[in-house]
Amino acid sequence: MGQRSEAPYQAGLRHAVRSYSFQTLTALGLMSMLLAGCQGTGNSGLTTVDLAQASSQNIGSLTAVIQANPRDPQGYNVRGSAYGKAGRYKDALKDFDTALQLNPNFYQAYSNRALIYRYMGDNAKAIADYSRALQINPQYDAAYIGRGNVYRLAGRLDQAMADFNRAIEQDTTNGRAYHNRGLIYQARGQHKQAIEDFSTALSLQSTAPEPYNGRGISYVALGDYDNAFDDFNAAINLDNRLAESWANQALVYEQRGERDKASKSYMRAVQLDPNYKPAKDGLARTR
Repeated sequence: MGQRSEAPYQAGLRHAVRSYSFQTLTALGLMSMLLAGCQGTGNSGLTTVDLAQASSQNIGSLTAVIQANPRDPQGYNVRGSAYGKAGRYKDALKDFDTALQLNPNFYQAYSNRALIYRYMGDNAKAIADYSRALQINPQYDAAYIGRGNVYRLAGRLDQAMADFNRAIEQDTTNGRAYHNRGLIYQARGQHKQAIEDFSTALSLQSTAPEPYNGRGISYVALGDYDNAFDDFNAAINLDNRLAESWANQALVYEQRGERDKASKSYMRAVQLDPNYKPAKDGLARTR
């Protein structure tokens, strides 16, 4: 919501990895394991408020503002975003509904509500709200990005690509437009274009680990393991709690024949996410 969207980058292409040696893995198998951690999205879209504002104390403060100005739709929009950050989706929907009753042309509230619908698994309502936001304001880049991500995760890549292109045509400064378009290029095997988009995303949001993981995967696909390794390490340095970053690093160690280091990185990935199959399979290979 606001100028960003899903924090998530949820896993999209999870392929089983057989337990034979790394040297026998095909390039497709390697890409499948890496892509398992790169295709997702999270809840960073609720950016009308900072994450800290999702605390009970700050939600209470926002409630006091609403009580003082009950006819101001912006107050409900901001508190709805805070509820969304806190995972209180039903409360968030109520606030966005109220904001839109007070101002039916509040396109940001439509976009924010769309993201909540997406988190709740109602993609049809999410797309309808993003589309309504764009009817009101055809230049609203956040809605193109949000709707494009719903399309991308549903496998509707042509529609997703069109939305990301529209956001980029608006001169968006939101790195997610480039990151998500890069994921589509990557899925289509267009890795040079993917690397360009991931690099642009990093120039716009240099503290996000996901574009580093994405670019690293495309470097692997092109056989550039040194640059891939640098990117996976950068992702870990930015956020050492992402299992896929450790598993990606481990794959490069494994490719280099450094099985002990690979095993340690796979172990770290499994500790972070015991259900992350690429890490579990990698650990089984390198123990």
